[in-house]
Amino acid sequence: MNQNSSAASTQKKSVTKQKLLINPLTIVAGELLLALPLGFLLAKLQIGGIAWIFGGIVAGVFVCQGYRVLCEYTPKPNRTARKVGMALVGLTVGAANAPNHLVSLAAGLPIFVFLTFFMLLCSMGIGYFYSRLSKTNILTAMLATVPGGVGVMSAIAADYNRNVSLVALVQAIRVTAVVVIIPFIAKTSVGNSWNLPILPAKLALISFDPVQIGLLLLILAITALLVYLVKLGRIPAGDFFGALLIGIAINPLLDILPFMGDIDFNPPILIKLVGQMLLGITIGEYWGDQPNFEKQTLGYALVSVAMTLIVGAIAAILAMKLTNWDWLTCLLVTAPGGSAEMILVALTLNHHVEIVTTGHIVRLIAINSSLPLWLFLFRRFDSFMEQTAHGIPHSRS
Repeated sequence: MNQNSSAASTQKKSVTKQKLLINPLTIVAGELLLALPLGFLLAKLQIGGIAWIFGGIVAGVFVCQGYRVLCEYTPKPNRTARKVGMALVGLTVGAANAPNHLVSLAAGLPIFVFLTFFMLLCSMGIGYFYSRLSKTNILTAMLATVPGGVGVMSAIAADYNRNVSLVALVQAIRVTAVVVIIPFIAKTSVGNSWNLPILPAKLALISFDPVQIGLLLLILAITALLVYLVKLGRIPAGDFFGALLIGIAINPLLDILPFMGDIDFNPPILIKLVGQMLLGITIGEYWGDQPNFEKQTLGYALVSVAMTLIVGAIAAILAMKLTNWDWLTCLLVTAPGGSAEMILVALTLNHHVEIVTTGHIVRLIAINSSLPLWLFLFRRFDSFMEQTAHGIPHSRS
């Protein structure tokens, strides 16, 4: 009797331990603990200001594979962690952008709109080509090739019962390529400016000034509430937009309040690092979650990504012809996807952050606001192609 009771107790403890190990919070905590030293190591190797994103990518892949081997469990990409990372990055970028700088770019809005729609139209063409090349339905192909977020496009694919793994594969390859290639091009062009100290000697990871701590806690609470509301409302990229607006508005609001004096809010370095690591971790998790694809499938995906990168380069050339921006600014503005990451590169270099931010905000708004329309069109086109393939007369209704 005692032996049975002891065995049941041991089994219960084992199940409890396993549940604790596969808890999403435990997984993210482990990834952050691994990403932090990796970020320091890559920073020492002069990787540049987004070493923490690369550290997060490696940590995400390593932890996912570790769980697969040791626990026979593959963690799914943590969308909440991605939203928190996007919010922290949005808060950081917003605080670095003065409202008057963004307002001054209003006259150039037609240029941003033109570049955005040029890239979207080209992406649709690439999606159609990819669907014919890989024999994939048009909706899956478009979700895979349009430069949106990995999580957003994968979620839409799941909602419409499409090939989620294929969409995530192509999107992850594109985002990873942009995150790796563009910063190294920037590093080559700016030389030593890229290697500014990651953690300046006179600045701590976080300020322990009571006023700054109070402001930080208040702003993080508002941002957390925003992320929660966005999650409930399923607003694409709403966490980034909302946090960006909070970051932009906070210092002008502090200036208006008479009892705040000359206090300015600047997000501590720790917030910047955690935001970057979370962005990298979720990219790494998508790689860790990928099944084994055939070489042909991977080859088709690489072809579509290469075409998307070429379109981005063409858009950068058009931007240089239409504006007086330097080539690096044009490249950062037109980089296909990885919007938060490209804004972070501009922020690290202190290189026309307001222009890069505006360009990517316009693109995100255009993509997300037009989602219902082109989803409807692509589903109709899919239905038409299926009816044509089976010789069924197409209905006009």
